[in-house]
Amino acid sequence: MAKMLMKGNEAIAEAAIRAGCKLFFGYPITPQTELSEYMAKNMPKRGGLSLQAESEVAAINMVLGAASAGARVITSSSSPGISLKSEGISYIIGSDLPCVIVNVQRGGPGLGGIQPAQSDYYQATKALGHGDGHIIVLAPASVQEMATLTGEAFDLADIYRMPCMIFADGALGQMMEPVDFEEKPTRELPEKDWACVGHGGKSVHKIIKSLYMEP
Repeated sequence: MAKMLMKGNEAIAEAAIRAGCKLFFGYPITPQTELSEYMAKNMPKRGGLSLQAESEVAAINMVLGAASAGARVITSSSSPGISLKSEGISYIIGSDLPCVIVNVQRGGPGLGGIQPAQSDYYQATKALGHGDGHIIVLAPASVQEMATLTGEAFDLADIYRMPCMIFADGALGQMMEPVDFEEKPTRELPEKDWACVGHGGKSVHKIIKSLYMEP
């Protein structure tokens, strides 16, 4: 297959669509906006839905709902946007749900600047969400790896029933390189028999929640 010259942000978006992702929920923030632009242009043409939510908080809760129904779903943001999503991510972790979260990092602290940075390491690996929550984190070192690891992220999320983060930065997101969307290895993925898809009186009633308490 011929290689395609793409920005890192675009490579993630294309790889996600090829991995069977049909749903993108996001909110624009530099330096990841090309990812959501690519999804907005290409998702509808390929049987999917790309929706710009009213905020980062709304976007991650849309991901929670879609993941509960068993869909392959992705969201993307950049550093302070990930902070806003962190409570929703905590709910997703607690609910044992698979999804892919992209963080194209920028400088901090607080709102920070828009220049590339790699300052979110501890947030991603140690403290994302409201305590006791760890997710799978994949950190690409090239535009090619941004594409390759996106497919890997969806598979790992499904296998382990947890969020998987693509941990990139502004330099990789904006950089252009030739990308080969090679055939992915075939994996046997678990059935999503836990998904809430409506039972119509014919199957077990399912509830997904992040907190289990006996009254």
